[in-house]
Amino acid sequence: MANHDWLEQNHEALHMQATFTHNYITSQPARNRMGFGADTLQGEWLDNHFSPQYADYSAAYLNWENEPERTKGKTTALYSAEKVFKPLYRKLYTGLLKNNPLVRSEDLLRMGLPEHPSGKRVPAPVSTNYPAGWADTHMLRHVIIHFSHFLAGAETVRAKPPGQLGVEIRWVVMDALPTRLAELSNIAFATQTPYTLSFDDTQRGKMLYFCLCWINTRGKKGPYSSIINAVIP
Repeated sequence: MANHDWLEQNHEALHMQATFTHNYITSQPARNRMGFGADTLQGEWLDNHFSPQYADYSAAYLNWENEPERTKGKTTALYSAEKVFKPLYRKLYTGLLKNNPLVRSEDLLRMGLPEHPSGKRVPAPVSTNYPAGWADTHMLRHVIIHFSHFLAGAETVRAKPPGQLGVEIRWVVMDALPTRLAELSNIAFATQTPYTLSFDDTQRGKMLYFCLCWINTRGKKGPYSSIINAVIP
C-alpha cells in the first residue's frame, strides 16, 4: 500500500495548508520557541527563502482563485509557482519540523501538518456543523468576527470542535445581499477567535456580508453557515 502524502494536492487545499503553516511558524511566541528566531540559521532560512517563496506562490494562487476571472495564463502561473514552492515546503517539514524536538504535535496540527506518531492514529473528522458567528462593530473601520462551536440543544461554547484547526471566513462588501457563495469572493483563515477585518474611510457605512465553515487538521471543510451581515462602522 502506498504511503499517504502529507502534502495536499488540490490547489485550494494546498494553499490553505501552506497558509496555516506560514502564518503559524512566522508568529510569536511559537517562532522563537520552535527555534526559528530571526537571529538563528533556521530563522534566516525561513525569512530569506521560505517566506518570500510562499509570498510569490500565494500571490499566484490568489490571482487564480476567482473562477469567473480565471485565464489560461493565471493557471499556468499557478502551476509554475507550485512547482517551485512544493519542494521548499517539503524541505521545511521534513528537514526542520518533523524531527525537531522543540516542535510539539500541537504545533504541527496548527500548521496543518502530520503530528508526531503516538500509536494508533484516527483521522480528524470533517465537521458536520457550521460555526456560530457574530460581528462586533464597536471599533471604527473594523469588523471583529467572533466564532465558536455550536452544540445542538446547548449554549454556544468557545472551544473548536474535535479535530478542527480553525475556520474559513468568506466575505464581501456589497450593496445587496449575495445570493451565491461564490459572490463572497474574499477568503480569510483563522485558527483563533476573534478575527478582525480592517477597512478604510470610504467603506464606512457599507454592508459587510460573511459566512463561516470549520476546517479540520487535514484541510477538509465542513458546511458553511448562513450569510451574516454587519454595517462597517
